[in-house]
Amino acid sequence: MKTFVNVEDLGDLRQALAEAKEIKDNRYKYQHLGKNKTLMMIFFNNSLRTRLSTQKAAMNLGMNVIVLDVNAGAWKLETERGVIMDGDKSEHLLEAIPVMGCYCDLIGVRSFAGLENREYDYAETVMQQFVKYSGRPVFAMETATVHPLQAFADLITIEEYKKVERPKVVLTWAPHCRALPQAVPNSFAQWMNAAEDVDLVITHPKGYELDPKFVGNARVEYDQMKALEGADFVYAKNWSCPGVTNPADYGKILSKDMSWTIDDKHMAVTNNGKFMHCLPVRRGLIVTDDVIESENSIVIPEAANREISASVVIKRMLESL
Repeated sequence: MKTFVNVEDLGDLRQALAEAKEIKDNRYKYQHLGKNKTLMMIFFNNSLRTRLSTQKAAMNLGMNVIVLDVNAGAWKLETERGVIMDGDKSEHLLEAIPVMGCYCDLIGVRSFAGLENREYDYAETVMQQFVKYSGRPVFAMETATVHPLQAFADLITIEEYKKVERPKVVLTWAPHCRALPQAVPNSFAQWMNAAEDVDLVITHPKGYELDPKFVGNARVEYDQMKALEGADFVYAKNWSCPGVTNPADYGKILSKDMSWTIDDKHMAVTNNGKFMHCLPVRRGLIVTDDVIESENSIVIPEAANREISASVVIKRMLESL
């Protein structure tokens, strides 16, 4: 595997899940693969779980790790071609990327959406430049439109906690004080569709429709309480307007309706459903204290599985060297 951005890059999901279980049972089994190999993790944006879990996964596999915070410990980077670089950006990504490739064997990239230009974001401009110019296998630690390591960990978690063969999984929008990207909900929907043995329902206010290529065969329900009825898993997440029906609204906050906040009333209509969130989570906006602290909250095991999803991806990339 030379590139990991979307679910299809991983191949057969049943096999990937079996591999995840194997690694979780013995996290150091494949240390020999990473001996004398270096992973470079490049962050254009902040991170806690992604940074820690991916670094831990690489170390489990015997790798050396270099972490580069572009906005804190490097020259400011220009990402667009054809510009006159007379501002505060001293180096172009097209020179920086191949230089980075000289110092490592694998590259992980984290770069959020700007939420100003939908075409630029959804073209995955920054990520694709790394794929094209680094000369190294590249995996996404979240991009402008997807977060595959998170979605893979979510799938692992659902497999571990499901009580029926085909659980009902509800992805629900919730209010937030800031405009957030669509990467997490996009990937979650994409991976749940690919899993096939999941009954996926997506619920959100009108205007928040995700890109159809991610929605896939999921049922969209605008009545949140109706969507949550009988749910085995509730995945709450905010996202800003994806601009599907009205491109001019891309990245905007169209609603702050607090009735969408997941509380005991919402969870009461589920099938004793498990609560999920990628974290960090804004309590009181996305979810109430009672729900996230309840015995049905699995946000911590979900976060722990980030180490496992990263381990599977890095292992496969090392095997391809």
